[in-house]
Amino acid sequence: MTFNLFVLPFSLGFIFLFFTMIMKNRSWIHEMDVEDKRKFKSGLRSPRIFFALREIFFESLLHRKMFRRNPMLGYMHMSFAFGWFLLILFGNMESRIYSGFWINPPYYPIFLKFFIHDKHVLPFEIFTVPGFFRFSMDLLLLFVLSGLFLAILKRSRSHWFGLKKTSQLQFSDKVTMTCLWLIFPLRLLAESFTAGAYGYGGGFITQHLGNVLAFLWPLNDKDVAYACWWMYSLSLGIFFVMLPYSRYMHIPTELILIFYRNFGIQTRKGSGFFSEIELLSCSRCGVCIDVCQLNTAAGIQDIQAVYFLQSIRHKQVMNNIVNRCLVCGRCQEVCPVGIHTDYQRLFHREVFRKSQAQDFSFLNGESTRKAEVIYFAGCMSHLTPTIPEAMQQILDTAKIDYLYLDKDHTVCCGRPLMLAGKPVQAEMLIAQNKKTILDSEAVLLVTSCPICYRVFREDYKLDIRILHHTQYLLELIKKGKIPLQAYFRKVAYHDPCDLGRGSGVYNDPRELLLKIADPVKVRNEGKDSLCCGGSLGLINAGTEEKDRITKEALENYLEAKPEILLTACPLCKKTFAKHSPVEVMDVAELVMEAIPKKAGEVMSC
Repeated sequence: MTFNLFVLPFSLGFIFLFFTMIMKNRSWIHEMDVEDKRKFKSGLRSPRIFFALREIFFESLLHRKMFRRNPMLGYMHMSFAFGWFLLILFGNMESRIYSGFWINPPYYPIFLKFFIHDKHVLPFEIFTVPGFFRFSMDLLLLFVLSGLFLAILKRSRSHWFGLKKTSQLQFSDKVTMTCLWLIFPLRLLAESFTAGAYGYGGGFITQHLGNVLAFLWPLNDKDVAYACWWMYSLSLGIFFVMLPYSRYMHIPTELILIFYRNFGIQTRKGSGFFSEIELLSCSRCGVCIDVCQLNTAAGIQDIQAVYFLQSIRHKQVMNNIVNRCLVCGRCQEVCPVGIHTDYQRLFHREVFRKSQAQDFSFLNGESTRKAEVIYFAGCMSHLTPTIPEAMQQILDTAKIDYLYLDKDHTVCCGRPLMLAGKPVQAEMLIAQNKKTILDSEAVLLVTSCPICYRVFREDYKLDIRILHHTQYLLELIKKGKIPLQAYFRKVAYHDPCDLGRGSGVYNDPRELLLKIADPVKVRNEGKDSLCCGGSLGLINAGTEEKDRITKEALENYLEAKPEILLTACPLCKKTFAKHSPVEVMDVAELVMEAIPKKAGEVMSC
């Protein structure tokens, strides 16, 4: 016997999900531009497909990122994902051995114990093929059930899993989750009742439990077993049908996302097929909630990335949830899937703001002087003038021929317009600035603002070197163009969001500091660095909320009692200085202080 009516719910649900994913992926491929289609076709024929499979194994099945955050959280996710995968894999192997055919109906391995009842074997015969599979399948089922126990526990004891707050569930999520939680207990009961009814065929769990149930249960064991098989099939079928409409859509979509990324298809600024894939790949695990400083410091608990993505999916995006964000990238750093929510926020800010005409012709007033190096201070640096003043003195000391592009305070990189949801105006400004830069024939652009640095690299598409001043100063020191004297003060270094998480610049500032200061260890640094609270991206927030974020960050950076709080961002310096009990400086200012006042005082670094 290889068919029974109870397999229909599972089969129909599986077919529905299969064709849903086929149609989804077909539409995504159709929306690709020519370049992305080329990358997709090339990726399918290249070794990158193996890198994608490796990432799927470590992140989608073993949940390595989750393990690093909290072992219990990682084990819970791994037991579900990897355990279910192994059940399917071993089940298919077992069904082919029993049936003698390499091709079986999809439902056959899932319900094999209903169709096949091999004779009971002795415990030492576990090393035979039937004994091995019975033992393995029961062990894997126990593995998955242990994860189910933790998942149920997590709903009421989330702090045990490193989560202070978990995400809220929609109705479709609750239905799908209930079915998921029923699948494996029903499988255990169905296989156990069947083993108990026939007296053999079970493993070390299902057989013993089946024998106990057969002894205690007053009804016909085979009828009860048959009812359990029906419920098992129904729970699977409903789960598959509801999956595309719930947060569990991340299970198949995440696999597609990983393949696309490894093929070189990346997040775009704006809406599109890739944004939809990222949106559906969010599992709403909630790890982004606790790392959001608006939650931990300001007590705002309804705007985090998980809720923002949920609001997009349910087409209930509100102005408040779009604009109340630091755009600091901390949520992206801990996201197990690596979803770029920042780009989606900027796009939806544009939706909430009607484009307005803008004229930047006033920037064409003077011809551009030729220079090899352009120095661009940035708007925020002009609000903290000691930074550009220090850079000018350093550049003069190093005898650099440079053009101070925004010396008259009239030029902006365009990032504030982007954060305000005005990309059209930003593009106009970028085009004007790009012309000025190209006219100078410069080969290097140096900026003091991490925000400007990131925008110049990502949006200007310039064929010249672009460096943040921490990188450039280190380069000048290594070339011996900046004389330094011993100046070792105890400093705590703060990684600015756009320089660190946004641009990946972590090592250069630290290498520079080792030459002129005594850096102390801070609790949250590097990729875990805290936002200063003065972010231009936080549009809808009061002064009190911003101040609480700043004070929370200061507590972290001043724990080691440094003499100076050091940063590499003018906005961060200005924000911290408002509340810091110790001196706040930019790296450029510290370098300037380390330059000897007299030529005879120079010491080799």
